[in-house]
Amino acid sequence: MPSSEWQKSSFSASSNECVEVRAVNGLVELRESDEDHLIIRTAPTTFAAFLQAIKAGQFDHHA
Repeated sequence: MPSSEWQKSSFSASSNECVEVRAVNGLVELRESDEDHLIIRTAPTTFAAFLQAIKAGQFDHHA
């Protein structure tokens, strides 16, 4: 899988404070735009499960 550019949600404000995501070498990478030196790497299936959990409201109690 070729590397892709960092992407942020279309819901993000025009400021530089958002979570960004990209695909690199078969993994998914996440970073906070204002802390771009810290990168979390995970498998696509783990990332998909994480997104499903967010959509299902499993983390709402942290808000």
